[in-house]
Amino acid sequence: MKRLILSLIFAIAMVFSASAQIATENSKTFDNTYIGVEGGVTTPFSFNPFFPVNPVAGLKFGKELTPVFGFEVEGLVGFGDNLYRYGDNSTILSDFTDGPLNIHENGSINTFVKTTNVGLNGVINMSNLLAGYRGTPRAFELKANVGIGWLHYFGEYTRKYPIGGDKIVGYDNAVAAKTALDFAFNLGNKKAHTITVSPGIYWNLSEAGDIKFNKSYAQFGLMVGYTYHFKTSNKTHSFKTYDVGAMIDEIARLNDELAKKPTEVVVEKIVKIDNITPMPHATRDVIKETVYFAYDSDELDDRAKETLDKLGENSVYIVDAYASSEGSTEYNKKLSQRRADAVRAYLEARGARVDKAEGHGVQFGITTGRVAVVTIK
Repeated sequence: MKRLILSLIFAIAMVFSASAQIATENSKTFDNTYIGVEGGVTTPFSFNPFFPVNPVAGLKFGKELTPVFGFEVEGLVGFGDNLYRYGDNSTILSDFTDGPLNIHENGSINTFVKTTNVGLNGVINMSNLLAGYRGTPRAFELKANVGIGWLHYFGEYTRKYPIGGDKIVGYDNAVAAKTALDFAFNLGNKKAHTITVSPGIYWNLSEAGDIKFNKSYAQFGLMVGYTYHFKTSNKTHSFKTYDVGAMIDEIARLNDELAKKPTEVVVEKIVKIDNITPMPHATRDVIKETVYFAYDSDELDDRAKETLDKLGENSVYIVDAYASSEGSTEYNKKLSQRRADAVRAYLEARGARVDKAEGHGVQFGITTGRVAVVTIK
């Protein structure tokens, strides 16, 4: 067991070491917030009885503090009778006069809404924790969702006792907890929309008397939800990252170039002879057009297509594409290559020939990023 724990710690340390060169921006107060709706069913965690299942609906508000850690406030409403407080067929209860009895509580709550459960949950993005955040959310992410809350019962229901008659039980409150996994599917290029499938356990911690986890007073649930991530101050729906390693390399390169420059100032003079000034060497104009892309996108918008339409159809072109500094070096290299390929495909569809289309990733001092430069060969 100790070896397993040490191996896990070592693996996590290696992940953090590998991503240490990637910096994540500090978000503002209302950045990286989201709202979601969810619905599903629950049943006693003992599965005794399994049916009838309880319909559940919910609403949640959350904030991601970092790409790994966040929190959310979640409110759930339960509509079924097969709920936490019934226990199961094997629960030992007492009527306080005849000693412990092995009975089944088969009462029914007399209101449409049976329970409410309001909780504060912590969310850990296991995908980003173990594999690193690459500048944009993955198409699929696994998250751990754990929290504590307040459980309230509505209406009255009857507990059936073989000895001593029926007993009416009314409104009640309890300490609740949640342990769940979120299987999150992030949709679209901007990753603003998420569909989540969440199996989990919803605990009534205080029904049995002491505060403790007791599966006889817990519900196993399966929830499906939709989440919208609000746009942040960086004009995206997620955190931006910056490749600090690439920036450091660029600074070092610029310092090397500066050190090679001569310290002596050379002044060139053009001498006129008989009032004739030497003409400069003739140079051939280089035709270039710059195509701009949206953040984390390789799609050609109307403006980009209009730029490419200016180029002749019978020429041969070279395409050099770039990315801005958000994200890792590897991801930016792939993104810039997709941009180069998109420009190549559009030009070739118009009848032009593209000799080379290459993505260069981040190139400080050469471009502003998020562009493709088309040059006639």
